[in-house]
Amino acid sequence: MHEVRRTSRNQTRGIRATVAIGVLAVGGVFIGTVSVEAQQDPPPLPVIHQPVEDAWWTGPMLAPSAATLPRGHFLIEPYLFDVIAAHSNGLGSLTYVNYGLADKLTVGLIPTAGFNKISNGPSSSEVGLGDVTIQAQYRLAQFHVSNRIPTTSVAVQETLPTGAYDRLGDRPSDGLGSGAYTTTLALYSQTYFWLPNGRILRMRFNVSQSVSNNPSVEDVSVYGTQAGFRGHAKPGDSFYIDLSWEYSLTRRWVLALDATYRHNWNSRVIGYNALKGSPQNLPIIQMDSGSSEVLGFAPAIEYSWTPNLGVLLGMRVIPPSHNTNPTITPAVAINFVH
Repeated sequence: MHEVRRTSRNQTRGIRATVAIGVLAVGGVFIGTVSVEAQQDPPPLPVIHQPVEDAWWTGPMLAPSAATLPRGHFLIEPYLFDVIAAHSNGLGSLTYVNYGLADKLTVGLIPTAGFNKISNGPSSSEVGLGDVTIQAQYRLAQFHVSNRIPTTSVAVQETLPTGAYDRLGDRPSDGLGSGAYTTTLALYSQTYFWLPNGRILRMRFNVSQSVSNNPSVEDVSVYGTQAGFRGHAKPGDSFYIDLSWEYSLTRRWVLALDATYRHNWNSRVIGYNALKGSPQNLPIIQMDSGSSEVLGFAPAIEYSWTPNLGVLLGMRVIPPSHNTNPTITPAVAINFVH
């Protein structure tokens, strides 16, 4: 007969204890590993940069684009606005009409119209045409993602005195022009930045300088002259800076902001009152406006139905500053490119 060896009760208990300790040890290692992994943040997802063509823009409220139109294409952008001051509303419109004469050369014109509503005096007798501006813009550089050189253009504008400005009778509010030929030279630039979330921030930086000739002035005019006045005006030169940003919130929705600064030099009117006698015996009338500083901000929101058609709703705010009265100007514009 074979001898049967029996395990004692104490040995059995020892084996069970050893197995239990092993199971607990393995479980502890497993639980600890899971706990450490749970405490670690998941790896960040890669940020995908928004493609330039995925962002649809109308442009901000004030800053013109440094880009030129392709040859044979055109842009039409009408604005409606209301310049709200303490005792008046300047209802107006202006329309950008641009045409790509060549890939680097865009030409265009900007007709204007308006109606002045005065709370403490006679308003305009009717809607009238203002001055018309013709312009040409030549592109010097084109932005590319690879080199990040800003799109840069030079532009020249000539404002023609087509709006009424003098001989206004008893309605000074009919004055919608300056009477002067005004030449403006400008430098436009535009570039793109990608924010940490991958969305595009488009920025424009424009500077310009305007000079005017000396128009003759008769009777009541936009320069503050009265009936019988004979003389001329010397509008002051003007220097202008516009810095704008556009944030591509989604493909169709864009948030925009312009920050502007303008310095106007003194405008002078010199003449005499012909109702009081001959010029040789009359005192000279001289009026000076003084120089002025104009700061402005224009937040806006853009929405585009397609890459070529969009609407802008914005508001320009000019706070009181040196020789400048405060105004608020809500505006709406439609941008169409073909």
